[in-house]
Amino acid sequence: MREFIVEADGGSRGNPGPAGYGSVVIDAATGETLAERAEYIGVATNNVAEYRGLLAGLRAAHDLDPSAKVHVRMDSKLVVEQMSGRWKIKHPDMKPLAAVAAQVFPPGQVTYEWIPREQNKHADRLANEAMDAGKRGEQWSASASTAELDTRASRSAAPEPEGPPGDAAAGAAKARAALAGRTPSAGPSAADSAGGGAVEADADARAAKADARARTTKKADADVRAAKADADVRAARSVAAPATSPAPATSPTPATSPGWAPADMGAPATFVLLRHGETPLTPQKRFSGSGGTDPSLSDVGREQAERVAAALARRGTIQAIVASPLARTRETAGAVAARLGLDVTIDDGLRETDFGAWEGLTFGEVSERYPDDLNAWLADPEAEPTGGGESFAATATRIAATRDKLVAAYAGRTVLLVTHVTPVKTFVRLALGAPPESLFRMELSAASLSAVAYYADGNASVRLFNDTSHLR
Repeated sequence: MREFIVEADGGSRGNPGPAGYGSVVIDAATGETLAERAEYIGVATNNVAEYRGLLAGLRAAHDLDPSAKVHVRMDSKLVVEQMSGRWKIKHPDMKPLAAVAAQVFPPGQVTYEWIPREQNKHADRLANEAMDAGKRGEQWSASASTAELDTRASRSAAPEPEGPPGDAAAGAAKARAALAGRTPSAGPSAADSAGGGAVEADADARAAKADARARTTKKADADVRAAKADADVRAARSVAAPATSPAPATSPTPATSPGWAPADMGAPATFVLLRHGETPLTPQKRFSGSGGTDPSLSDVGREQAERVAAALARRGTIQAIVASPLARTRETAGAVAARLGLDVTIDDGLRETDFGAWEGLTFGEVSERYPDDLNAWLADPEAEPTGGGESFAATATRIAATRDKLVAAYAGRTVLLVTHVTPVKTFVRLALGAPPESLFRMELSAASLSAVAYYADGNASVRLFNDTSHLR
């Protein structure tokens, strides 16, 4: 039985606006392009254009061999999840398109996979060719297409590192450079600053700052690196010798926490907050929450986990480990647990925010496809990502409840919490009594360490933030 790969995409310049789709059928055995389809479809939304691209690709594959197995690859999380049956289709314009697409091949003959946009360039270029043709008052012509040639020429190019607020590019680049045994060079060119894993640290840092300013145009820039002072590092290394358990602190931390407590308050419950190591999505700065593909650590991420495990073993203060249920956190926690001889407890409250339809997309892609939803999300902590994701307000409520439970369970002890970007920043925000917009003003690197101590009177003290010294 023959096997085909169908890659499809669609776009709208305005959403809704002038729209087009592109799709390509590839021989799974040889990698040969067997068919290309593209069309300007007039005014439509991104999602309708994506469904039209899927339908065209399936029909092209059916024309080649109706008995073939087909593996669809798209960078639209919405289409992939809906066609896989995991998400409901509510939009009236998409329901009939999805129904027709589901009937092109018999059930079980087609499978679906989400891929990053960088891996879907051929279909993306076809869709843009179709929209360009429509702008000229023409329809797309296969004989004039250069999409396949352009895609081949760009396959070696690194993806542009843009992503959700707080997914630190600068720290990740420095860590990758250190793990590779090289020192990032100074003074890279402007072209270098758009690279992926090979970006020099200075350019990557400038790109991260520029991205942050662009994402938070209504918010002031903030310097997020001040918490790495030597005094904080020394404090983190000296905290939490075991002591008798004081009364648990179960109420939310007051916004006016002084950050210190009387000597007779007893040893605090200290949470050492470890963000998981890199996954394949981290260098590309894509939204990666609890509603996506649940990626495992990359080779770099596994090396980061081993380095942080060695550092925590030398420090010798961790008495328990609690981790988020996602694969990347469980794998990171497992590396530390193996070094320390401890078990790992899983707590669902430590999971990452669910970013809904934004899962797997870069910040720029979300801005292009869902501009209104993104603007609302940046301005209001109650706003949810597209597709029924979790708001930052809901995440904060979950983290506060998890914090109170863990403070009561581990009073007077030092606990390693292996979790994600948003939970770590939320722990810190709540401890400081900072407003929700502070989440956009913190930079948090993969495999970084932060620490917050909680006292019996409900006060909290932030001891450390975004320490990556163990990776250098």
